[in-house]
Amino acid sequence: MTIAISSLTKSFGPTAVLRGIDLSINDGELVALLGPSGSGKTTLLKIIAGLDWPDAGGLVVNGQNWLDLPAQKRRIGFVFQHYALFPHMTVRDNIAFGLSVRPRAERPGKSVIAAKVTELLALLQIPHLADRYPTQLSGGQRQRVALGRALAIEPAVLLLDEPFGALDAAIRRDLRRWLREVHQQTGSTTLFVTHDQEEAFELADRVVVMGEGRIEQIGSADQIHDRPASPFVARFMGAVVELPVTLRAGRAEAAGLDARALERRAMADGPAQLFLRPDAIALEADPASPWVLAHKSSNGAMIRASMRRADGTEVPVDLLRHSAPDLTLGTAYRLRPLTGAVFALDGIAQSDAPRPLPILKEKRQ
Repeated sequence: MTIAISSLTKSFGPTAVLRGIDLSINDGELVALLGPSGSGKTTLLKIIAGLDWPDAGGLVVNGQNWLDLPAQKRRIGFVFQHYALFPHMTVRDNIAFGLSVRPRAERPGKSVIAAKVTELLALLQIPHLADRYPTQLSGGQRQRVALGRALAIEPAVLLLDEPFGALDAAIRRDLRRWLREVHQQTGSTTLFVTHDQEEAFELADRVVVMGEGRIEQIGSADQIHDRPASPFVARFMGAVVELPVTLRAGRAEAAGLDARALERRAMADGPAQLFLRPDAIALEADPASPWVLAHKSSNGAMIRASMRRADGTEVPVDLLRHSAPDLTLGTAYRLRPLTGAVFALDGIAQSDAPRPLPILKEKRQ
């Protein structure tokens, strides 16, 4: 099923939650809606499901205007964060529920429903749990049952709202791999909401980064990670280092900075802001650099360094311990970004205004 969303808006009272969403999703594609709380992800999902309605805009699925259809006619499979299983029903009956409550004229026969449930139990790798009740299952098992119930109706579109948010990290990793395999076998057009970057990038064909009701960027994990489209995306991706630079011939320049590894930007010469992640900065000894090593610590895998300038500005740098150079406190080092993003100052909105750099308070070595 293809999905075409155009100029979709939604407000709750004076608060604008969706501010003109345009998004096309291909048949069989798995798309992640990624962003912080309040970015409009779940509201968009509910509008697609028919659980909420936009103030304006369009929603067309396979050429049909879904805004003319009530929720029960959209054949949506919806999986919630907290499972929403029926506690008085067995696993088998929970999965069969969507088929067994269809109008009589549309309801499959009992043998057809039983065969479908058996097929899904095998796909979900839980046939041994068929006669158990939700209270007898682990969180990961309950989420598999919830997905099975959504898949049983052979949905036109599968929607998942923070499906693994209530599970611990190890179980989430296992279920992510499993869900990707299920998606490849079923071929369902799928959207899922998450605030977890790792989850979105591991699972999705494409990631849609949302912020304050707008789509900030659409792309693959590598594109969004290495080439954020806005200061919002850069910060969301962990670019907590923000340095004023001068742009000349598409290159960012500043004292103690070697930005030759960064792509040239097709921007006018002048003042700009460079956004960097601490783990995307290398250090090279340079007695002429204004950046001096003020602190360093190790967690066994990473060296965390803090580079300080004479004006008190500090930049955190994370280096793999086994490949990091020997670092000496009080020594000057040049910052060499491996990846980063540059934005012209006049292109940074007031809400995107540069923030003070974090000051690390780690124990001196």
